[in-house]
Amino acid sequence: MKPLEKLHSLGQSIWYDNVERGLIESGEMKKLIDNGVRGVTSNPTIFEKAIVGSNNYDAAIREAASQGKDVDALYDYLVFHDIQAVADLLKPVYDSSKGVDGYVSLEVSPKLSDDAEGTVREGLRLKEALQRDNLMVKVPATEAGIQAIRQLIAKGVNVNVTLIFGQKQYASVLDAYLSGLEDRLAQGLPLNVHSVASFFVSRVDGLVDKKLANVSGGEALQGKAAVANAKLAYSHFVEVTQSDRWKKLAAAGAHVQRPLWASTSTKNPSYPNLLYVDTLVGPDTVNTVPPVTLEHILAKEDYERTVDVNVDEAVAQINAIEAKGILLEDVAAQLLSEGLESFAKSFDSLMDALAKGLQAAK
Repeated sequence: MKPLEKLHSLGQSIWYDNVERGLIESGEMKKLIDNGVRGVTSNPTIFEKAIVGSNNYDAAIREAASQGKDVDALYDYLVFHDIQAVADLLKPVYDSSKGVDGYVSLEVSPKLSDDAEGTVREGLRLKEALQRDNLMVKVPATEAGIQAIRQLIAKGVNVNVTLIFGQKQYASVLDAYLSGLEDRLAQGLPLNVHSVASFFVSRVDGLVDKKLANVSGGEALQGKAAVANAKLAYSHFVEVTQSDRWKKLAAAGAHVQRPLWASTSTKNPSYPNLLYVDTLVGPDTVNTVPPVTLEHILAKEDYERTVDVNVDEAVAQINAIEAKGILLEDVAAQLLSEGLESFAKSFDSLMDALAKGLQAAK
């Protein structure tokens, strides 16, 4: 059994965290999907690297300039083309999985992270403009974003909730999803909506490890926080899906909001390449991976279910870290702030580059 097939047999779908026109036009993206990749994710940083870092969009920018498009229209013109193309490549996966997989994700503007109503409007606009059943709109798990998630789910928009780092944040996300489904049910609408909750992994170790380096005995706990944190999130997911609240929704046709492990490339070179893959395999999960991590996955022969193994040890590790004065909720809040700032910076850089591109093409 091939690696991606093996992971899928264990309940995990591998999605590809990368979109760029060169991959699409070369046929490489189709090849990845044919070989078992079951979804694709994007974010402002990915599009900034794709558009600014290559010549693949130059002709389209010149064409847009000749049509008198402004910067916002140019962004849509470039990004929508790629998202629609990937959605079409993934449509067979979407159809064969009955809507479980086969999604491509596009993020709302980072400018909307504190604007619930603006996020809802943008989510609905993206759904209408892209006209693809297998689109997921990415919404950050800010306070405003979580309000928007409930409304978007209630309105039938598939949502990929992003930038989740902490347990309270994740619990709020799951609650928003269920509440949105309950709103649909109360209106007599079908529960044919899908969602994933993107729980970020490696960045947790990145920050916690730095803090542990400054406390006595902290070294022994380095490299433990991220996986333990994710396992606790999965435990909460299982608990919710066994609740009477969920069973009522499931009986009406609802689909689980799968945990999606994001930021799963290994940042610390002393850690195993697949640290954030091998340890988080299990039912109803997704792992979205960048190109280098996918290469490592494909080079490995076998996998086993691990996401719900040694959960007591994970609890003990988190307790030990917090006993050192490092509170995971504080870590989560800092990482959310940093993540929002990073995406906003990438988005601004991209829009600046597009403005210059339009000017140069005139």
